[in-house]
Amino acid sequence: MSGGYATAAVLEKVEAAFMYQLESGTPAPAVTDMGMASEWIGGGAVLAVRRDVTEYWNKAVGFGFDEPVTDELIGRVCEFYRKHDAPMAVLQIAPAALPDDWDDIRAHYGLEPGGAVVKSTHDLLFIDAQKTDLGVGEVDVHGARQWASTLLRAFGMPEEGLAEMIAAAVGSPGFRCYAAWDGDEIVAVGGAFVHGDVTELWGGATLPSHQRRGAQSSLLAIRLLDAKAAGCRMAVVETAAEGPGERNQSFHNVLRLGFSPQYERRNWVWRPARQAR
Repeated sequence: MSGGYATAAVLEKVEAAFMYQLESGTPAPAVTDMGMASEWIGGGAVLAVRRDVTEYWNKAVGFGFDEPVTDELIGRVCEFYRKHDAPMAVLQIAPAALPDDWDDIRAHYGLEPGGAVVKSTHDLLFIDAQKTDLGVGEVDVHGARQWASTLLRAFGMPEEGLAEMIAAAVGSPGFRCYAAWDGDEIVAVGGAFVHGDVTELWGGATLPSHQRRGAQSSLLAIRLLDAKAAGCRMAVVETAAEGPGERNQSFHNVLRLGFSPQYERRNWVWRPARQAR
């Protein structure tokens, strides 16, 4: 993998902008009900969802570029999560932005290594259309709730509270949301977030009943084509990293469509009980 500091700065900042706008755009009743909070700290997006049972949405990303990653910066991030009674949080820092004393910093705050993702990019020069027997296209606001429901069910997440957040992305500035239909039913989804001349691809998922019918490859292709038409120079996507003996079909789908892996980024998991005093 070839991604260096300059590449990481672009990719991490795009993801931070996407995550911040997604969570901060949640309708007020759901924000209150789910205990949501969002803030920019040291150039990174820091997002809390107190009632998140999935351990996915308490997330901090985008650090090390506006200011360096230091013990003091991580302390501010952890204090944010304490303030908002978050049960846990995942800090995501590109390897190129980790300081030499990272092991000491993470030990101080009780950060434990979790899973990892691979950040991959596409230069949008050559995009092959993909075939599926499903109908594929962009979703408008009338289909927002069904789109959100399909995304959450496909990822095994509860709809309460989260559906309002996901549905609010449809039609919001910067967001474009796509689906594959079987008749009138949305059976697969994929989102795009345009930030400057880079598009972040997110939320690619298919219901188990409709997997292996080409939905995700087609949704990737249409998002890449639309990103190119919008004047973007690059698209970026995250997929789970493969462990020994594992095969992640999403990762191999993006490789097949011309994406290039840039770097693998470790999750660092914070829980309040682990933090050293």
